[in-house]
Amino acid sequence: MTAPHTDRDSARRPGGGAAVSGTDHAAGPATSQVTDQEAARRWRLVLGRYAAQELQQRPGDAGIERALQYLYDREYVERGHRLGKQPGARGGGGSLDPSALKALDWLGQARTLFPRETFERMQVDAVSRYRLTELLADPAAAEALEPSRELATALLQVRGRLDDRAAAGLRTVIARVVEDIVRRLRPQFATALSGRKDRSRRSMHKVSQNFDGKRTLQANLSRYDPESGRLIVQDVRFVSRARRTLTWEVVLLVDQSGSMAASLLYSAVCAGIMSALPGITVRLAVFDTNVVDLSHLAHDPVAVLLTAQLGGGTDIAKAMRYAEQQVTNPSRTVVVLVSDFEEGGSVAQLLASVRRLAESGVRLLGLAALDESAEPVYDQGTARRLAESGMHVAALTPERFAEWLGEVLV
Repeated sequence: MTAPHTDRDSARRPGGGAAVSGTDHAAGPATSQVTDQEAARRWRLVLGRYAAQELQQRPGDAGIERALQYLYDREYVERGHRLGKQPGARGGGGSLDPSALKALDWLGQARTLFPRETFERMQVDAVSRYRLTELLADPAAAEALEPSRELATALLQVRGRLDDRAAAGLRTVIARVVEDIVRRLRPQFATALSGRKDRSRRSMHKVSQNFDGKRTLQANLSRYDPESGRLIVQDVRFVSRARRTLTWEVVLLVDQSGSMAASLLYSAVCAGIMSALPGITVRLAVFDTNVVDLSHLAHDPVAVLLTAQLGGGTDIAKAMRYAEQQVTNPSRTVVVLVSDFEEGGSVAQLLASVRRLAESGVRLLGLAALDESAEPVYDQGTARRLAESGMHVAALTPERFAEWLGEVLV
């Protein structure tokens, strides 16, 4: 028998183990008994105070159960359940008592009790689902939160519901996440956008985007082993890049509808990185049914994220018409549309705008939204029609987007 998946189940897996299956293929009596005991333990952690007396708490699990109850008992409260004593216990009812375990104490305990992946999931649930805003209102707790993309996107989605006390903590967490992403992405953008490859000059700067396969093959031909059919590569060659002498203007249009939190996060970071690179001018605008120009904040991803307002409808046609108004040198302009392509406005007007821009010489890139698992989530019909009208459409990670944009800016 396996414990069913519940709202609490993903967190109630001490040690990070997988869900327990009822039988093993070649399990003997001893193995089966251990498996049953672990299944019973997991049932106890899933059910918490509602577990039957037969599901006794295992020694050493008291802290785990207490940490889980502090967070996930809020699910019962929100559904109108009364939190009382353990079934079978004497005495009257009671209620969840937040003072029994402070948010900061809970955070510290959960960090030590659960694997990192589970802990990150729990803190996302805490701030987004159960509105534990005291984690953000307390500076020490805000600093103790584990920064992650998932936490940042959850905070962006609930930012409008946070009170003033949580504003400073929100900025702290977002800034730490942005710093981590910038550190990871800046080298890719700096390399990809530094200029076109100059294959006449060898580079000692070993970067994958500058790999020279042809010259590497030539340099190692003498090391070919005919018996094994293998080429022993000891001398890896890379090409240099010619410094870009002409300025490009990148107009970045970012959909800020409710499902675009992760894409907005990465778009703000990419805009900030590109703003600091020579030879590139960035114009940044976010849109729903209105268009807001944030070009003056493009250099500061945190400010962009704290200014943008997720939610509302989607009028991509209006955003593209806005982009048309910003173009002064079509042959040196790239318009990047980041969206799920779920057009709420006029598709005909959208396609007409794309065709006008393409015919003028503007290079058009459509970057489809990705979900939390980095899987594409977008309207494929609209994306296909955009491609037919002159826009190159792809679903890429930020790293691949850097390479793609670098191939365009030649």
